Amino acid sequence: MDYAEESLKKHYEWKGKIKVITDIPVKTSEDLSLAYTPGVAQPCLEIQKDVNKSYELTRRWNLCAVVTDGTAVLGLGDIGPEAGMPVMEGKCVLFKAFGDVDAFPLCIKSKDVDEIVNTIYLLSGSFGGVNLEDIAAPRCFEIERKLKEKCDIPIFHDDQHGTAIVVLSGLINALKVVGKDKEKVKVIVNGPGSAGIAVSKLLLSYGFKNLTFCNREGIMTENSKDLNWSQKEMLEVTNPDHKTGTLKDALVGADIFLGFSGPNMVTEEMVRSMNKDAIIFACANPTPEIFPDEARKGGAKVISTGRSDFPNQINNVLVFPGLFRGAFDVRAKDINEEMKMAAAVAIANLISDDEVNEDNIIPKAFARQGSGRKGCRGCGETHGRRENLRRLATFFAAKAGKQGKIERRM
Repeated sequence: MDYAEESLKKHYEWKGKIKVITDIPVKTSEDLSLAYTPGVAQPCLEIQKDVNKSYELTRRWNLCAVVTDGTAVLGLGDIGPEAGMPVMEGKCVLFKAFGDVDAFPLCIKSKDVDEIVNTIYLLSGSFGGVNLEDIAAPRCFEIERKLKEKCDIPIFHDDQHGTAIVVLSGLINALKVVGKDKEKVKVIVNGPGSAGIAVSKLLLSYGFKNLTFCNREGIMTENSKDLNWSQKEMLEVTNPDHKTGTLKDALVGADIFLGFSGPNMVTEEMVRSMNKDAIIFACANPTPEIFPDEARKGGAKVISTGRSDFPNQINNVLVFPGLFRGAFDVRAKDINEEMKMAAAVAIANLISDDEVNEDNIIPKAFARQGSGRKGCRGCGETHGRRENLRRLATFFAAKAGKQGKIERRM
């Protein structure tokens, strides 16, 4: 199927992928008086006395804003906020289908950090959380940081943290396959953008010790040109061996390659120079840094891409619907590092140890869990994997909340 042609045809037919519907009947004057004036004044007065009542008396408890400025849409780049709308609508569809979260797209016509932050802040009283999407680095870091400082609802940039969570979950299982220790492996991260930096931060929080960044010039050092503030910040906690040289040089003796860069950056020869049973996560889309068959020829043991036509797809839909479902269910004020790591572990554990192999380290969004005879290790029940993701979201969020790791809204 030509997905581009067929999708365009469908979008003309659909005229949008989401719509507003009502759950209550409005068939009589009494119905109208309860849903609207005069009856609606009473919940308004309750919320006036206690703004937290807005989570009990309106849909705010389950409503997420999906926000973009259109500057980094898919692999298309800066195409503008209106052109990003089909992606934002699609994101809202996934929120509902996989997490039963009501999501609403907001495409902001500005590239000014403070203007975007203030716009979202002024609207934040209508939502239970905000998912930032397709905002170019390094502004995305600053926007997220400032929003977290101003808002009292979860702020989450999926391009950063959704990717980081699913990559960590894949690496947890990949290390089981190759029998290596997270504290001893050498990791090369190619592409110090929003995803690469967020992945690296989460890996360091989880206990990985040896990460080295590469950019277009090669190994990233203090002498690299045109580094932004976020990349300079990462230099303080990466490249412990003080390596210099090209990406080819960096991969010699490495255990793991994580690519968030561009097509065909890695060759079979470069993989062959890595340590035995190398792990390759080539996440560039639609053309990865190296295709799985070529990586396999070079000796790689576990290979993952961002594509659905190869095993072990890095797919953020495994993360953001369930993560927000869990955050909303415990009414969290933030999505913190503990929650991200709990999510990664929960997703990794959807595949039991006896099912983990080089072609099965990351669960598929639509696959059934194993044979159905065993319960998942997250909640102990047997059910479909998509339902697993929903239930595990509540499981890990509630668990973290009980452990005092979630700052809750009272």
